[in-house]
Amino acid sequence: MIKYKLVCKNCDLSFDSWFASSKEYEKLKKKQLLNCHKCNSKKIEKSLMAPKLMNRFQLKNDEQKNFKFKKINKKIKEYQNFIKNNFEYVGKNFAYEARSIHYKNKKNEKGIYGTASKEEINELREEGINAETIPWIEDKKN
Repeated sequence: MIKYKLVCKNCDLSFDSWFASSKEYEKLKKKQLLNCHKCNSKKIEKSLMAPKLMNRFQLKNDEQKNFKFKKINKKIKEYQNFIKNNFEYVGKNFAYEARSIHYKNKKNEKGIYGTASKEEINELREEGINAETIPWIEDKKN
Protein backbone atom coordinates (compact mmCIF):
# COMPACT_ATOMS: atom_id res chain seq x y z
CA MET A 1 0.00 0.00 0.00
CA ILE A 2 1.13 3.52 -0.77
CA LYS A 3 -0.36 6.82 0.33
CA TYR A 4 -0.28 9.84 -1.97
CA LYS A 5 -1.21 13.43 -1.30
CA LEU A 6 -3.39 14.43 -4.26
CA VAL A 7 -4.33 17.91 -5.43
CA CYS A 8 -7.29 18.94 -7.54
CA LYS A 9 -6.07 21.33 -10.25
CA ASN A 10 -9.60 22.74 -10.57
CA CYS A 11 -10.39 23.77 -6.96
CA ASP A 12 -6.98 23.29 -5.24
CA LEU A 13 -8.37 20.80 -2.74
CA SER A 14 -5.61 18.68 -1.22
CA PHE A 15 -6.41 15.19 0.08
CA ASP A 16 -4.75 11.87 0.83
CA SER A 17 -5.55 8.60 -0.89
CA TRP A 18 -4.25 5.05 -0.58
CA PHE A 19 -3.32 2.86 -3.54
CA ALA A 20 -2.19 -0.74 -3.84
CA SER A 21 0.96 0.47 -5.65
CA SER A 22 2.29 3.38 -7.69
CA LYS A 23 1.31 1.40 -10.82
CA GLU A 24 -2.25 1.20 -9.53
CA TYR A 25 -2.32 4.99 -9.14
CA GLU A 26 -1.06 5.42 -12.74
CA LYS A 27 -3.65 2.94 -14.03
CA LEU A 28 -6.54 4.73 -12.30
CA LYS A 29 -5.24 8.11 -13.44
CA LYS A 30 -4.98 6.94 -17.06
CA LYS A 31 -8.54 5.56 -17.00
CA GLN A 32 -9.71 8.86 -15.43
CA LEU A 33 -11.16 7.09 -12.41
CA LEU A 34 -9.70 9.60 -9.95
CA ASN A 35 -11.88 12.58 -9.15
CA CYS A 36 -12.12 15.40 -6.64
CA HIS A 37 -14.71 14.77 -3.96
CA LYS A 38 -15.37 18.51 -3.68
CA CYS A 39 -15.89 19.61 -7.32
CA ASN A 40 -15.89 16.20 -9.07
CA SER A 41 -13.10 17.29 -11.43
CA LYS A 42 -10.90 14.62 -13.01
CA LYS A 43 -7.88 16.99 -13.00
CA ILE A 44 -6.09 15.25 -10.13
CA GLU A 45 -2.32 15.23 -9.68
CA LYS A 46 0.10 13.88 -7.10
CA SER A 47 1.80 16.56 -5.04
CA LEU A 48 5.28 16.42 -3.57
CA MET A 49 5.49 14.31 -0.46
CA ALA A 50 8.24 13.72 2.02
CA PRO A 51 8.53 10.20 3.39
CA LYS A 52 7.97 9.88 7.11
CA LEU A 53 11.24 8.79 8.65
CA MET A 54 11.75 8.08 12.31
CA ASN A 55 14.78 9.43 14.06
CA ARG A 56 16.47 7.81 17.07
CA PHE A 57 14.52 9.99 19.50
CA GLN A 58 11.15 8.92 18.05
CA LEU A 59 12.18 5.27 18.04
CA LYS A 60 13.29 5.53 21.66
CA ASN A 61 9.96 7.19 22.55
CA ASP A 62 8.04 4.38 20.84
CA GLU A 63 10.12 1.76 22.63
CA GLN A 64 9.45 3.46 25.97
CA LYS A 65 5.71 3.58 25.30
CA ASN A 66 5.74 -0.08 24.29
CA PHE A 67 7.72 -0.97 27.43
CA LYS A 68 5.27 0.93 29.65
CA PHE A 69 2.31 -0.75 27.93
CA LYS A 70 3.84 -4.20 28.47
CA LYS A 71 4.61 -3.33 32.11
CA ILE A 72 1.00 -2.26 32.73
CA ASN A 73 -0.35 -5.39 31.01
CA LYS A 74 1.94 -7.55 33.14
CA LYS A 75 0.70 -5.87 36.35
CA ILE A 76 -2.96 -6.31 35.30
CA LYS A 77 -2.33 -10.01 34.62
CA GLU A 78 -0.70 -10.37 38.06
CA TYR A 79 -3.84 -8.87 39.65
CA GLN A 80 -6.02 -11.18 37.56
CA ASN A 81 -4.07 -14.24 38.70
CA PHE A 82 -4.35 -13.14 42.32
CA ILE A 83 -8.12 -12.67 41.93
CA LYS A 84 -8.58 -16.02 40.16
CA ASN A 85 -6.64 -17.81 42.92
CA ASN A 86 -8.29 -16.08 45.88
CA PHE A 87 -11.86 -15.25 44.84
CA GLU A 88 -14.84 -17.26 43.63
CA TYR A 89 -15.93 -16.64 40.04
CA VAL A 90 -19.70 -16.04 39.80
CA GLY A 91 -19.89 -15.01 36.15
CA LYS A 92 -22.75 -12.74 35.14
CA ASN A 93 -24.46 -13.30 38.52
CA PHE A 94 -22.11 -10.87 40.26
CA ALA A 95 -24.77 -8.30 41.29
CA TYR A 96 -27.13 -11.03 42.57
CA GLU A 97 -24.38 -12.80 44.52
CA ALA A 98 -23.07 -9.52 46.00
CA ARG A 99 -26.59 -8.65 47.23
CA SER A 100 -27.05 -12.16 48.65
CA ILE A 101 -23.84 -11.85 50.63
CA HIS A 102 -24.66 -8.30 51.79
CA TYR A 103 -28.33 -8.66 52.76
CA LYS A 104 -28.29 -12.23 54.07
CA ASN A 105 -25.10 -11.59 56.03
CA LYS A 106 -23.83 -14.65 54.22
CA LYS A 107 -20.20 -15.21 55.10
CA ASN A 108 -18.00 -16.44 52.31
CA GLU A 109 -14.58 -17.81 52.88
CA LYS A 110 -13.65 -16.23 49.58
CA GLY A 111 -14.70 -12.96 48.02
CA ILE A 112 -16.38 -13.03 44.64
CA TYR A 113 -15.64 -11.69 41.20
CA GLY A 114 -17.58 -11.70 37.96
CA THR A 115 -19.22 -9.52 35.37
CA ALA A 116 -21.59 -6.62 35.97
CA SER A 117 -22.70 -3.60 33.98
CA LYS A 118 -21.82 -0.05 35.02
CA GLU A 119 -25.44 0.44 36.06
CA GLU A 120 -25.35 -2.65 38.28
CA ILE A 121 -22.10 -1.51 39.92
CA ASN A 122 -23.58 1.95 40.57
CA GLU A 123 -26.74 0.40 42.06
CA LEU A 124 -24.66 -1.83 44.34
CA ARG A 125 -22.66 1.17 45.54
CA GLU A 126 -25.87 3.15 46.19
CA GLU A 127 -27.05 0.24 48.33
CA GLY A 128 -23.81 0.41 50.33
CA ILE A 129 -22.32 -2.71 48.81
CA ASN A 130 -18.62 -2.43 48.15
CA ALA A 131 -17.99 -3.26 44.47
CA GLU A 132 -15.08 -2.23 42.30
CA THR A 133 -14.36 -2.32 38.60
CA ILE A 134 -10.95 -3.42 37.41
CA PRO A 135 -9.51 -3.74 33.90
CA TRP A 136 -9.56 -7.31 32.64
CA ILE A 137 -7.45 -8.70 29.81
CA GLU A 138 -8.93 -11.77 28.20
CA ASP A 139 -6.56 -14.67 27.65
CA LYS A 140 -5.72 -15.11 23.99
CA LYS A 141 -6.63 -18.57 22.80
CA ASN A 142 -4.88 -18.24 19.41
